[in-house]
Amino acid sequence: MKATQRANGKSNPADKVEQWAIERLTPYARNSRTHSDAQVAQLAASIREWGWTTPVLVDDAGGIIAGHGRVLAARQLGMATVPVVVAEGWSDAKKRAYVIADNKLALNAEWDSELLTLELGELGELGFDLDLTGFSGGEIAALTLDDAKPPTKEQESSTKEIDPDDFTLEHHCPRCGFEFNDEK
Repeated sequence: MKATQRANGKSNPADKVEQWAIERLTPYARNSRTHSDAQVAQLAASIREWGWTTPVLVDDAGGIIAGHGRVLAARQLGMATVPVVVAEGWSDAKKRAYVIADNKLALNAEWDSELLTLELGELGELGFDLDLTGFSGGEIAALTLDDAKPPTKEQESSTKEIDPDDFTLEHHCPRCGFEFNDEK
């Protein structure tokens, strides 16, 4: 496999994935990103479902730069080894900055709530365990409620007017409150 070159001529850490003993890895003591027991359990469930999809980024000595939560999940699962990529020759400052950047850059993204609602809805219809997506039932319900927004002015203007004289039953419109009845 030929290593890809970055603009500065150096190879990328992800060019070579290795299996390392989990005991060889050392968490960064000043990692400001925390992982609750519930989140570690979610990561463990993800690893059980899909396998290991993102290697841990470590330095030459086994210090974890990115992947602290995945390593905690691997320990919970009783794994002896985990896939790693090594950031060879990174300065201490570069490693410390990447610990922050790896987490913050992902948080800077946004969701397209319409597409997310569509995807989660279809996955639910297929019987997929939506807990594996990381979204709680409450978050999914909130997306569904957000999707049930009132009609826009454009949608309202395209609504066909109904002549109440055409109806002979008693009913009221749940949208506008207009009462239909058989009295003409």
